[in-house]
Amino acid sequence: MSITLFDITGKTALVTGGTHGLGMAIATGLANAGAKIVINDVSQEKLDNAKKEYKEKGIEVHTYLFDVTNEKAVDEFITKIEKEVAPIDILVNNAGIIKRIPVVEMTAADFEQVISIDLVGPFIMSKRVAKTMIARKTGGKIINMCSMMSELGRPTVSAYAAAKGGLKMLTKNMAAELAEFDIQVNGIGPGYFATSQTAPIRVDGHPFNELIMSRTPAKRWGEPDELQGAAIFLASKASDFVNGHILYVDGGMLATLGKHRGEM
Repeated sequence: MSITLFDITGKTALVTGGTHGLGMAIATGLANAGAKIVINDVSQEKLDNAKKEYKEKGIEVHTYLFDVTNEKAVDEFITKIEKEVAPIDILVNNAGIIKRIPVVEMTAADFEQVISIDLVGPFIMSKRVAKTMIARKTGGKIINMCSMMSELGRPTVSAYAAAKGGLKMLTKNMAAELAEFDIQVNGIGPGYFATSQTAPIRVDGHPFNELIMSRTPAKRWGEPDELQGAAIFLASKASDFVNGHILYVDGGMLATLGKHRGEM
């Protein structure tokens, strides 16, 4: 197998919410594999700060301010990106939120907000980008950021788990519909990663940190850059016959949870 199978030089990748954390790590990996990078966010400040950070990495990034849950705005900005940058070959639906609230205390508004961003957003983005891919007759790649919660439940994240479980099935259904157009739709399911958001609980003695360390065969948290290989694989020709698959990058956790599934 030639390494050129993983070369995405000349391709344009849009990573939603690619201003920080796992989204930035994935966008960086795709850029290093040759792709032209476009990111979006709903915060201009985050976009400006991210652009500086990418520049420090030696990466030119194109930034756009729009909300993935606004169908009209998505249509307008995808058209704008296609004119100003290039048609999108790779879409990574990474934008998302989580609200940690017990189910009996969560309002319908909170639940709906998580579903809107984490599930409806990827649907809107994928539908719009797929239309262009089909019209161009050049195929394409859609990568949905799923989660361990696509497979299991954990207290206080009912909306997030519902959204990510739905995203798993949306991935499979889009794969079934779009495969004939040479569009592969797959997902990445990250385990527990060391990011700025998890820093407060990644300390010795913290109950959740101890749980992750004991339940992960690798005995550690993942590093964001460790998602890059999965993203490059799913974005490149190396995965041209891989469709509707969720690739879990979790240090072996799902393989070994067994009877402990409900504890995560």
